[in-house]
Amino acid sequence: MSARTRKAALTCAVAASLGLAAMAPAHSVEGPAPDPRNHKAMADMATAIKVTARYVDERQALKDGYVPHGTCMNNPFGVGAMGVHYVKDAYWGSTDPRKPTALLYSAETDKHGRHRLQAVEWMSTDGDQDLKTADDRPSMFGLPFDGPMPGHWAGMPKHYDLHMWAYQNNPAGRFHNWNPALKCSGHMTHS
Repeated sequence: MSARTRKAALTCAVAASLGLAAMAPAHSVEGPAPDPRNHKAMADMATAIKVTARYVDERQALKDGYVPHGTCMNNPFGVGAMGVHYVKDAYWGSTDPRKPTALLYSAETDKHGRHRLQAVEWMSTDGDQDLKTADDRPSMFGLPFDGPMPGHWAGMPKHYDLHMWAYQNNPAGRFHNWNPALKCSGHMTHS
C-alpha cells in the first residue's frame, strides 16, 4: 500500500470515527468531551486530525520543525503516561487546530526505529505565572485547557495545555491529559 493510499485510508477512518463520535451522546465518553452539537468544535477536531495525519510518519514531524523534548512521561501516581513530546516552539500559544504545539509519540519504536504518533497537544503560557489564578485559561473544541501547571522540563513556564488523543485510544477520554493504557518503563517520571 502506497503512502498516499495509507494517508487517504487514515483520513477516511478518522472522518468516520468523528462522525460516529458526533452522533454519540456526550455522556457516553469518559472524561471531558466537546458537545457533539457544537459544529465548530466538531469541524475543528476534524481539521486537527486531517492536518496532523501527515505526522504519523515521524520523519515528517522532524522535517516540519517538531523537536523531541525529553523522554517518555509517566504519571507519578501511576495513572498512565503521555509519551515523548515533539515540540514546535513557533506554535507555542496556538489555539489553532492546524497548529498544535506538540505531537506525542510512543516511547517504543517500530521495526524501522520510528516512534508511533499517539496524540497532539496545544500549550499556552499562564500570563501571570500564578498557579492559583486562571483568568487567562484558553479553550478549544469548546473545552477549557488543563492548568495552570508547572513546566514539564527546565525552562518551560507555568502553562495550560490541551491533549487530543487522535491516534491512540485513551480509556480516560480523548481529551484527558494522561493515558492510563500507556506506561514508559524505565523512562522519566513527570509531575
